[in-house]
Amino acid sequence: MKGRLLAGVLLCGLALAACGGGGSGGGANETAADALNRGLAAHAAGKLDEAVAAYFTTLSKDPKSQFAYYNLGEIAQRQNRLVAAESYYRLALDLDPKMESALFNLAIVRTTVGAPAEAVALYKQVIAVNANNAAAHFNLGLLYRQLGQTADAQTELATAQRLDPKLVAPSPSASPARQVTPSPTR
Repeated sequence: MKGRLLAGVLLCGLALAACGGGGSGGGANETAADALNRGLAAHAAGKLDEAVAAYFTTLSKDPKSQFAYYNLGEIAQRQNRLVAAESYYRLALDLDPKMESALFNLAIVRTTVGAPAEAVALYKQVIAVNANNAAAHFNLGLLYRQLGQTADAQTELATAQRLDPKLVAPSPSASPARQVTPSPTR
């Protein structure tokens, strides 16, 4: 089922890109990097339809662009299309299993859909990639608290506050740190 969903999402997007996607810019000589940069600019400007079209153009030219998949996931997550967001993040992670931003945002999606144990595992992966990710420690602490693992929660929340003093010991109703924004090329 998941494989068919991923294939359907990708085929729909590639068809959109092939039809021009309704967005502007990008000619036949546009490179994948050019399309990705055009998508990032549209994304930053809040022109999400243009960004999506540009990211699909990127994928039509470079099907292994984890940044295009990631950014499509970020847009889908922002629009509360969580199944699509998860699919895009997983595609990005298939290409780069240590993509910190995709792991982090996927953990938020899994928490939102009621899969806290999977979210815990994802936050642990984020921390394995970057032990100094204060937001991951913070969110992991909140999840541990929700799961009744008080000692682990206190450890993670203290680590988060040590790494980022603005992350104060939260009340039981604290909200998790927000998703990571669009990912530029590296």
